Amino acid sequence: MLIRPFATSDTDHVVRLWEACELTRPWNDPRKDIERKLTVQPGLFLVGEDGGVVVASAMFGFDGHRGWVSYLAVDAAHRGQGYAAALMAEGERLLVELGCPKVMLMVRAENAAVIGLYERLGYNTEQTVLLGKRLIPDQ
Repeated sequence: MLIRPFATSDTDHVVRLWEACELTRPWNDPRKDIERKLTVQPGLFLVGEDGGVVVASAMFGFDGHRGWVSYLAVDAAHRGQGYAAALMAEGERLLVELGCPKVMLMVRAENAAVIGLYERLGYNTEQTVLLGKRLIPDQ
């Protein structure tokens, strides 16, 4: 798999990938999320290609205190080949270059398989409560 920065021509492929991986929600417009990401640290939005086709993606970000990972997705036909681990390793490398001391991510509690993946990559469950407030509705 070739890992490279996202290009706007990847938008349709990435949105379809996120939908297939059930990462999208009705209240989050994935195209708006992509547009927003391209205004902040666009070089931390990565895709993975296999044979010229986008088969994986991950958004990374660093706010000066913590790094974050969003939208890690791997096409079902390409799972189990280390693509998620490779994307995470590259994103972590880029975050370290920026001086990021710690990276965080959110996984839906019912997604045990993905939680297991992150645990195998050295991530631990944090004893925190996640709070959120929508500032700009997508709908």
